[in-house]
This record gives sequence, structure tokens and C-alpha cells, in this order.
Amino acid sequence: MALICLNQNIFAQGCVAVRGVGGPSCGIMTHGNHYDTSGLTLSVNTRYFNSFRHFVGTVEQKQRMELGTQVINHTYSMDLGLTKILNKKWSMSVYVPIIANTRSSLYEHGGTARYSTKSFGLGDVRIAGYLWLTDPAKLTNLKIQAGLGIKLATGDYKYTDRFFTATGTTNKGPVDQSIQLGDGGTGFTTELNVYYTVSPKINVYGNAYYLINPREQNGVSTARGATPTAASISYTSDVMSVPDQYLLRGGMNYQVNNWTFSGGLRFECIPVNDLIGGSEGFRRPGKILTAEPGITYMFKKMNVYAYLPVSINRDRTQSVPDKIRTKLTGVYAQGDAAFADYLINIGCSIKL
Repeated sequence: MALICLNQNIFAQGCVAVRGVGGPSCGIMTHGNHYDTSGLTLSVNTRYFNSFRHFVGTVEQKQRMELGTQVINHTYSMDLGLTKILNKKWSMSVYVPIIANTRSSLYEHGGTARYSTKSFGLGDVRIAGYLWLTDPAKLTNLKIQAGLGIKLATGDYKYTDRFFTATGTTNKGPVDQSIQLGDGGTGFTTELNVYYTVSPKINVYGNAYYLINPREQNGVSTARGATPTAASISYTSDVMSVPDQYLLRGGMNYQVNNWTFSGGLRFECIPVNDLIGGSEGFRRPGKILTAEPGITYMFKKMNVYAYLPVSINRDRTQSVPDKIRTKLTGVYAQGDAAFADYLINIGCSIKL
């Protein structure tokens, strides 16, 4: 049967800037006992979402929509991936994201009228190597693959646009962190992909992914072209942070001829504190749990797929600047973030 293609994109889902630096981790195409280790695999993954529901912690701020003050992000991205199978154990992949974002709000434009800011261009490129920890040439039920990569700071993390003020003038400044094309840090990625065959038609999968960003802050102002306030400087929220991020994913596939029907859960997170380096600077840490149904159709040298992750739980956690503000003022502070209800993920992989 199988093309082991564990679709492992990290999805941005709103103001919590979980960036698209992943890509399909494609294993070796097998036909009986033969493993095809020649050529290249091209993957093209597109995704779209619209975030507009605000949360503080797990509590939705429904008044934002009632008052019309919600932030609305539209995000479209296309990830191009190229995978080379080196031998039965090793493979190498390169992932190149192209991103287009639009963000509309009132509070960023003087609070009297809704205007939009945009960003478009290359995101952060990732290069990764993968190793089968189990022998893929043996027809065993369990297959385990580990990956290690580097994320390059190729995306423009200082992207600017025009912001209106209450007086009608405009300032040019960096756009919000959630629609920046990159985070400004060189990071390192670790992955673990597990695939277990239960029966000829049923298999289960699991993915784990962690991006380590040692850089604490990228120096980009959050003041949208204005002068940072003394308060924001004291809280360290006057400049953008370079956060870690991670993904946990698991589920089951059911195969009928060339069709594969999938169902599972995925958990994505921007943590409050990074594994390496400091955690100060502006970030919207948060957690997103989604149900992830999907369908795949396999041709001889290509498969096409569609997934629709649907939000189950959204949680905007308290950031380090929130904690500093709470300590300095004596008043508990916790910012909000806008999340999407669902995400549309469509793509294909082609054996070249």
C-alpha cells in the first residue's frame, strides 16, 4: 500500500502567531517489498483562515463582535516543499512558504474607523533531515521517523504599512506580529513521526514538532509607527519577541482503495516561556486544540488531500509582559487574542 505522508504543517490561527514553518514529512513510497528511493517529491500545501473571535484565557470576549471592535485577520499561505530520499534511512527536505495577510481593526487606527494593513512575501524557509529509527525495508507494523532542521530568518519580520490616527494623519510602521512574514530568529526544529498499521485498511499516526528560537527579541517596535509609551517599555511589550512553538498531533486513517479518510486531534501552542533564552518582549502566547478530519486520494505518483481543522478549545495565556505589568501595577493583566473557527488546508504531493 502505502505512501507515508504525515502532513505536519504548523498553522497560524489568528493573533496567536503560530507560523507556517512546517511541511509534509514524506516517507518512502512502498509497493509490496519494493522501496522507491529515487527522484524527488514535490509538495504544495495551501491554507486559509479567518480569525475574529477574541479570547482572554478560554473565555470568549463576545462583546467585541457585538460592539464591532473585533480584529479580523485573513491569512492565505502556500508552502512549497521538496524532499529527496537519500537512501532507505535518510531523507532531506526544504520548505518555502509564500504568505499573504490582511488585518483590519479599529484600535490600531485611532479607534474611530476600521482600516486594514497587509503583508505579502516570502516566509521563513526551513531545511530538515529525517532518519527512520525503524527499518522501513522490513514490513513491520510500526514505523518511526525523527527529524532535525533549521529555520532561517528569511521572512521579512519588519514589514510595514500605513496606520491611521484619530486626527486623520497616518504613520508608517511595522504591522502587527500576527501578520509579519517571519519572526526574525534562526531556529532549530525537532520532529518525531510515528505510523502504526493496525490492519490492511486501518493505521494510526502521531506527530510531535518543536521549534526552538534562542533569540529573545527581534528589535521591531510594536508602536505602529508611533513612539512607544513608558509603560510598554517597562513591561517589555514595546518590541516583538521571537517565541518557540510546538505541535502535537494524532489520529487514525481508514483506507478504501485509493481513498484515505482521516480523523484526529491536533494541539498547537505558543508557550509563555522558551526552552532556550529569555521570554520577554511582546507575544500572544496561546493554545489551540482542533479536531482534524481529512481526505486523501492517491494516484500512481501523486496524492491530493484536504483537511479541515475545526477549533475545540482556544486559550490565550498570560504572557511575560502581562506578568510584569501585574507585578508593577498590582492589577492582574492578561491580554486577548483573536482565533479562527476553522482552517481550510488543501494540497498535493507529486513524485518527480
